[in-house]
Formats: sequence, structure tokens, C-alpha cells
Amino acid sequence: VAAFLADPTFSHPISSIVEKPTEGIIGMAFGVLIGGLLQYAFQWPSLRNAGFRYRPMLSFTDRGLRRIFALMGPAVIGAAAVQVNVLVNSNFASSIPTETGAGPVSWLKYSFRLMQFPIGIFGVAIATATLPAISRSAARKDVKEFRHTLAGSIRLAFLLTIPSAVGLIVLGRPIIELIYERGHFGPADTRHTAAALAFYAIGLAGYAAVRILAPAFYALNDARTPMMISLLSMATNFVMNWMLVGVLQERGLALSSSTVALMNFALLYAIMRRRVDGIEGRRTGITVAKILAASAVMGAVCWGLNNAIGRFTGVVFPARAANVFVSVTAGAGIFYLVASALRVQELKAATDIFVKRFARRPSRP
Repeated sequence: VAAFLADPTFSHPISSIVEKPTEGIIGMAFGVLIGGLLQYAFQWPSLRNAGFRYRPMLSFTDRGLRRIFALMGPAVIGAAAVQVNVLVNSNFASSIPTETGAGPVSWLKYSFRLMQFPIGIFGVAIATATLPAISRSAARKDVKEFRHTLAGSIRLAFLLTIPSAVGLIVLGRPIIELIYERGHFGPADTRHTAAALAFYAIGLAGYAAVRILAPAFYALNDARTPMMISLLSMATNFVMNWMLVGVLQERGLALSSSTVALMNFALLYAIMRRRVDGIEGRRTGITVAKILAASAVMGAVCWGLNNAIGRFTGVVFPARAANVFVSVTAGAGIFYLVASALRVQELKAATDIFVKRFARRPSRP
């Protein structure tokens, strides 16, 4: 929808209400809005089939609503760290001198968007599926099931995000060339954006794990701990930005964000481990070591393929698309084979999720 409205040929009916009717970017903004409304509307039939009926009602004496309000304030602060850090990073980036190209603010924005892609696919999906299970365990005070579910979700997140991070580091440049390099976005912008993406990717697993751990605290009726750690991470990010921007420029800002994400995860993990008497730390450590080994092999294969294919292809869009597709597909296959050989147990769980997701058929009434 956004792409359709971005075309000046089609965006006149909507963009006529703004000052510059030919700006396709206005059509993209309306496209995002319409897409969000459609996403909301598509869920209603399934909700109604499940028996959900919505009636507007607001009662401040309701115990559940009062509990939500009590948790909401600290939870908002706890979830705000990423967005606040992005804003602070942009402010520091605007002070970096540049002569040509998109500029440090744009380089950071484009690289952060690419880094958010695997988080949105894997991290959010795992966190969404985990929350009901750990909430039920917390309500039953079943600590053993709580920590087993939480630990399994963290390992699954690592299984999916660590190789994704390695892939972004190794294939960041060809991916950025494919997606962004056209118009005013030139080769120099690609180099700077790829460098920032590599530093952002370092913290990818931390970002995803925090999305799982923070709701686990909420399930235990503790919104204060994630809030305090979030405030600490924002302060740390500001200090690190100030220290690194002059040395590494936009790369230092990305490195600061990654360091803070890993710190946020480490603190939440340490506190939760003490609270529930362990989160299967030994098994998680062994799994992470195997994932790192498989990711290293995958990264080497992706690097070799990208360089080999790049020698025989040009800079046109089909050639770049073929390079990225072959490298990513081969890398994913190699990772699967190596992880299987290393007997990463979570690999089967991840495979089952994808198989059930794509092989599921609607049930007959």
C-alpha cells in the first residue's frame, strides 16, 4: 500500500491535501497508516470466532485495571530505552561533520532499520509466544516450569539472532547495496551504513533476549527492575556516545547501543537467575558455544560466496539480488547442517515452529 501511494501517479488524491501534491513520501506515510488499520481489521474475524466481544467500559475500581495502571508506568519507562537511545544517537550523529552523501544520521537510521528486521521477526515473535506460558507458570507459582520455559526461549532467540548478526556483519554491504544504493545514496553511503550495521549487529542477540526477559519480570509483578535497568542503560548510552563519537564517529554510536543492549540483558539475566534459582545457565552456555561455532562456519561460507559471485556479476539490481539470495540461502543451509552436526537441541524446536507455521491448514468447522 505504501509503495502504491508513493507513486506520484497514484498519490494525487491523497497528497492533494498537503502543500506539495507530487511528493511521494506523503503517500508512503498514508500507506503506513492504512496498512496499520488493515492489520487491526484483519484480526477481528478471528477474534469473533474465538468468542471475543468488545464493549467499551472503563471502571477505575476494577482490580485488574488498577493492576495494569500500576505496572504500566514503569513498563513504559522500561520499554523506552531503545527509542530514547536512538534519539540520543541521532543527536550525537548530527554533530559529526560530513561533506557529501546522506550523512551520519541517515547512516545510523538505515543500519538500525536493517538490524531491527531480525528482531521483529524472531525476537518479538518468541517473546509474544513465551509471555502467556510464563504468566501461567507465575500464576501457579510453578518456578521450575517458569525457568525452563524462559531458558528455552532465550536459547531459541540466540539460535536465530546470533547467525543473523553474523550474516548482517558479513553480508551487510551487499544487502545495503541491494536495498538502498540508488539516487542520492551512493557507494560511500553504503560503506558507512555497512560499518554502522556491523557494530549494531554485535548487540542483536542482547536486544532480542531483553524482549523476552523484561516481560518475564512483568509476569512476576515486577516492573521496577526493568525500569531501573532501562534508566541505567540510557545513562550509560549517553556517556559512551560522548566518549566514542569523536573516535569512531557513527560506528562508535552503534557500538554504544550494542554494548548497552548486552549490558541490559546481562543485568536482567543475573537478577532473574537469582530470583528463580538459576535459568539453566550451563545448558545455555553450551548451546551458545555451539551456535557461535556454526555461525562462524556460516559466516566464512557467506563471505567466500559473496566475493566469488561479486567478481562475475555487475552492479545492476538483478545481479545484486542474485548475489544476496545465493549467499543468504547457502549460509542458512550451512548453518543448519553444522548446528545439526553439533546437536543443537533448539534447532528442532525452531524447525517445528516454521513447519507448523507454513504447513498449518485451516480447520474445518
